[in-house]
Amino acid sequence: MFRTVFNGQPIVQALRAAQGQLVEMTPIYEDIGEYLIEATKNRFRTGTAPDGSAWAPKSPVTIERYRRAGDGNLARPLIGPSRRLGNEIVKFVDRIGVEVGSNLAYAGAMQEGAAKGQFGADRHGRPIPWGNIPARVWLGLSEADERNILDIVDEHLGTAIGG
Repeated sequence: MFRTVFNGQPIVQALRAAQGQLVEMTPIYEDIGEYLIEATKNRFRTGTAPDGSAWAPKSPVTIERYRRAGDGNLARPLIGPSRRLGNEIVKFVDRIGVEVGSNLAYAGAMQEGAAKGQFGADRHGRPIPWGNIPARVWLGLSEADERNILDIVDEHLGTAIGG
């Protein structure tokens, strides 16, 4: 049997630092969350899903509804008068992970789509939503996101072990 023992002080210190870094992952998750917020906001600028596909266009009825309401020509998908969905992306970080998303009531319908009337009717009997909403995936990881997250982890571990 062949065996190697690492007992050099710098190596032992580096391994202890890496072990400590792996025990306390919150700083890594914080950085991943910040990255994902920016990557998701960029999807609103490009109108694309994490897989690179273009979001379904808004219906002419929706565009006309915005125009009649005095909101101008809001033809870009997922961009409404308030622009809240693309601007209010948040992260939730703890010791075991990070989540990125939105607490807006309509965020899930925009991500997964919804059928006309799927959520019932308003007090006037109008369906909610008032029309079919195609899924426009704005949350998720692209291949580039996955590589960038690995780079973030590598950077943290490299710092922990003095690399």
